Amino acid sequence: MNLTLNPTRKRFLGVSLALAAALAATALFPSAFRSRALAAPPGPAARPADEPHQYTGPGSCSSTSCHGSIAPRTDNRVKQNEYSVWIVRDKHSKAYQALTGMVGERMAAILNIGKAEQAPKCLACHALDVPAYERARTFDLSEGVSCESCHGPASAWLGHHTERNWTHEQSVQAGMTEMRDVAQRTEKCLSCHLGGKEKYVDHEMIAAGHPDLYFELDSFSASMPRHWSEPGEPGEAEGSDQWYEVREWSAGEAVQLRQSLLQLADATTSQRWPDYSQMECYACHHSLGPAEQSWRQARGYPDRRPGDPPWNASRYVVFREIVREVDPAASQRLDANILQLAKLMSTLNPDRDAVASAAASSSEVAGQLAVKFDTMPYDRELTLRVLQRICSDADVISNQDEHAAAQAAMALQSLFVAYDRNEKPANAPEVRSAIAGLFDQLQIPSSYDANRFARQMREVSSLLH
Repeated sequence: MNLTLNPTRKRFLGVSLALAAALAATALFPSAFRSRALAAPPGPAARPADEPHQYTGPGSCSSTSCHGSIAPRTDNRVKQNEYSVWIVRDKHSKAYQALTGMVGERMAAILNIGKAEQAPKCLACHALDVPAYERARTFDLSEGVSCESCHGPASAWLGHHTERNWTHEQSVQAGMTEMRDVAQRTEKCLSCHLGGKEKYVDHEMIAAGHPDLYFELDSFSASMPRHWSEPGEPGEAEGSDQWYEVREWSAGEAVQLRQSLLQLADATTSQRWPDYSQMECYACHHSLGPAEQSWRQARGYPDRRPGDPPWNASRYVVFREIVREVDPAASQRLDANILQLAKLMSTLNPDRDAVASAAASSSEVAGQLAVKFDTMPYDRELTLRVLQRICSDADVISNQDEHAAAQAAMALQSLFVAYDRNEKPANAPEVRSAIAGLFDQLQIPSSYDANRFARQMREVSSLLH
């Protein structure tokens, strides 16, 4: 199977990921990839309560007989070239280096936090910054976002997991992070690509030069690139999920919405409330041209006072299309909650308690949808209907500004990759070219034009059948 990104999408995601400075840990196995039930041998011996699991560093995985092979294996569900792919092609391996360059040094100076490569604020996402007692002698902080950033400390299962009768479940019991579940995998990525209480790219950091954060699980996994097998790929014997990209997109978006709402609720307790990183950046940070050429002024401000920055609703405005298709009742609840939340947030001084309450109630619905989307079946008809729904809402999505447009472009690409792989429509090159045209318009975010983007979405729509 060829999951190669079109050049324009690759360029857009390359910019997004590079600007994100290789922020997030990434993951390996999707939820649909279920291991066969095996008779489990006895579990790992209990560890002393005072003996922490330790991080051994990526070097412990780098042997050519382990995960350091140059060529992928085709006779095993483990390709055994995972380390080689990470060290050569994965931006996460360069995450620490981003702190030592000119931009990292300049940001650290502006923020007055000393050296970036020593600042906990930066190391939280640009390295595996764990306490000294959790670092084995082979551990090196400068190796960036490495294997154990995703898979957890390896000391308890490193030797055992190569044994013939040792199961994946035993590794999880011994401290390996379960990455076959889409929800857990998305949460791991979002711990940096979105953040939380301990890791948060606020408006101060953005002003100092840190990029704003984008994320979509399937797109970012494909551009990482993937160093694991997905169910449904040629040669993948275990399980069959021909529409796994659709599952990754829908379940991943539900988790992203839930986590962003929980983050918003947490943010209401901060002394720096409100923080503009929660708002739509380009409502303010956009090119200023003649008034008669401004789509923003032509659109007007029907939902807020002119000058008040709107809440960034991009994590919902595209995802809601599949919610409306699959669960109309949940869609109505979520629409009402998100509308109320957007009204609260799009004022100069949002009420903390009201925002926290609205965000918390919305996150519960999103969490329920995450479970549903991770376990439900997907097929040709549903995928095509969601593609068409997104395109048919071109004006609404485009008018939400650049963040929503980026989510729409990534969604259409991920969904069409699955549709093309399974259905092989005759006009696939034309559709791919039309979607590439969406990414072309996102290269300079401050120059984004909603009307032009909507026209391009309608062109994509005209080709879908």
